Amino acid sequence: MINKLLIANRGEIALRILRAAKELKIPTVAAYSEADKDLMHVKMADESICIGPADSSQSYLNIPAIISAMELSGADGVHPGYGFLSENPDFAEKVEKSGFDFVGPSGSVIRMMGNKVSAKEFALKSGLPIVPGSSGPIDENVHEEAEKIGYPVIIKAASGGGGRGMKIVYNPEELDNAIELTQQESAAAFGDSTVYLEKFLESPRHIEVQVIADRHGNVLHLGDRDCSLQRRHQKVIEEAPAMGIKEEKRQEIYAQCIEACRQLNYVSAGTFEFLYENDNFYFIEMNTRIQVEHPVTESVTGLDLVKLQLRIARDEELKIKQEDIVLDGHAIECRINAENSETFMPSPGKILEYHAPGGIGVRMDSHLYKDYVVPPYYDSLIAKVICRANDREDARARLERALEEMYVLGIDTNLDMHRKLINDPNFINGTFNINYLENLNKEK
Repeated sequence: MINKLLIANRGEIALRILRAAKELKIPTVAAYSEADKDLMHVKMADESICIGPADSSQSYLNIPAIISAMELSGADGVHPGYGFLSENPDFAEKVEKSGFDFVGPSGSVIRMMGNKVSAKEFALKSGLPIVPGSSGPIDENVHEEAEKIGYPVIIKAASGGGGRGMKIVYNPEELDNAIELTQQESAAAFGDSTVYLEKFLESPRHIEVQVIADRHGNVLHLGDRDCSLQRRHQKVIEEAPAMGIKEEKRQEIYAQCIEACRQLNYVSAGTFEFLYENDNFYFIEMNTRIQVEHPVTESVTGLDLVKLQLRIARDEELKIKQEDIVLDGHAIECRINAENSETFMPSPGKILEYHAPGGIGVRMDSHLYKDYVVPPYYDSLIAKVICRANDREDARARLERALEEMYVLGIDTNLDMHRKLINDPNFINGTFNINYLENLNKEK
């Protein structure tokens, strides 16, 4: 039972968590770095405690500092948000061993699904469809396996994420060098040089399925999302539900995700991510946390995912059944970053003027306010604009209006990029895949 919640994150997600906790009458503690003392959620929390300098390794990634903050503040639960320690199994386990509640699944589940090799092994065992590839880490038979799978193939870091630790290989002559480079990159970035081999899909879409499960055996899916518009493997625009998927395929993958959750004894919110090509799903990974794009699912289901997470962490049983969940309308989200629209260079600095869009069907998740200084130390995400309507075109048109209405002065943002993207003919028609935005940028 969580009687006081420590928020171990920053920015828009920290404010999002605080709002959910307030609605549940749970007192909050904001854990912040020295650079983040002026964040909105720090001002609004019941208590706040500085956990270290601006450097995230000494603050938001500092497990002893966060545990100490919980002890000092009397918090008995912690919500990790996304990023930072949200998928760190050691953190979840240390929280649990200290007698506190971690808002999320167990450390053992996070560890298994956070490693791409063990996650793939689990997916294979549980019946989830997977991309053809090596059954485990690369060994001396890699050339034979690559020939069997068929080129192009991709070398991936077992502990990779965020688009790092991946190399595409188009012929046998490139294979050994690609393996060596990926191993070096993986060791440097993740402290683990383990890599594996997969078939490289040339033009897939990125589709994900949202699930939620309690400690009483209830497991639900909350539909799907399309997250195909990406830059450097980072999502830019997300929407729910995904377009153009055959209903029988949709229901089949939902059932497989629910069964996988049951086999995992999964608890809390989670997301199964897939590549989708030629009417087939291929499991990529599972995110064992709340995701940046969760608002589009909330917009079409009417559910508050963060409140559900908190209720589950308090050992409450889900009151909704699968038949109660009806996907209503369409929602699209744009990630607004403090970066140049053309060069994508980060743009920290002081917000001189700021206007958030509004009106029917418009949701704005942001921690921005006039005179706030965007620091240079963290991810550049500063806002999410989410628009919902009865159908996709109306949602897109509403989003177009909202983006025109929004302005941020004092720093560069990627608003212009989003304004162009949602008017791109291929976005309007839904004829895009995970490579579309990268190829569009190359053409400039």
